[in-house]
Amino acid sequence: MTMAQERGMDLVEVAPDANPPVCKVMDFGKFQYEQKRKEKRAKKNQVKIEVKEIQLKPKTDDYHLGISLKRARKWLEEGKKVKVRLRFRGREITHAYIGRERLEGVKEELSDVSVVEQMPNMEGRDMLMVLAPIADSK
Repeated sequence: MTMAQERGMDLVEVAPDANPPVCKVMDFGKFQYEQKRKEKRAKKNQVKIEVKEIQLKPKTDDYHLGISLKRARKWLEEGKKVKVRLRFRGREITHAYIGRERLEGVKEELSDVSVVEQMPNMEGRDMLMVLAPIADSK
């Protein structure tokens, strides 16, 4: 403690569990400042992947499906993930195989620009599938 006070620095406990505890003489304020700067730099360089969503129904006709697929293809080429939500209404849920076939068709249509990150599964009245761009899978 006296060595740290003579130098005008702080005594910081590095490994309290060691026997005897390990301490270091340093300027603790400067240390904290450097840590914050490192965290800011790391946060700035971090890449956030955006997830876009298209919503379909089992009875969505081919024209509207084509429009949604064109939009999804554009997002996948931009490097964004696409969540495909197929919503069942009323008694449609008893024919879940129709929805699964519809999602398989979407998967086949976008297979050149995407890979399936999450296979189709039911969540309540919705069937979800997540597609990721091919560049992410490499």
